[in-house]
Amino acid sequence: MIALDTNVLVRYLVADDERQAQSARALLSTLTPDRPGFVCREVSMELSWVLERAYGFSRDRIADIFQDLVASEELHIEAAEDVVRAAEGFRRGSAGFSDRMIIAAARRWGANELYTFDRQAAHLEGAVLMAEATS
Repeated sequence: MIALDTNVLVRYLVADDERQAQSARALLSTLTPDRPGFVCREVSMELSWVLERAYGFSRDRIADIFQDLVASEELHIEAAEDVVRAAEGFRRGSAGFSDRMIIAAARRWGANELYTFDRQAAHLEGAVLMAEATS
């Protein structure tokens, strides 16, 4: 197994630098179910941010990309169930993909609530908006 960094997946998906895109395509073409690529949670979160903010991909397109990555037999996606749920929620809601991954991790570890100052994240089930202290 090999691990893939965010920039390799970005070059593969976006191909904005042809030389790096060719290298990324060549590497990914060598992956098999017996020699897969590993994508950690942090790469998934960073990938969503880069595709949305730097490249202007729509939420639908990003959710589709994550569904395809998880469905690939040549990739092992860490916390794949969380990624699928986060992608689907991201497609439909206002909270970010990363916020959804954070609350999914909290639930996996047995936390009942996620306390946050982030107003968008506070709309997620199980999230609690913290009040700011007044002097």
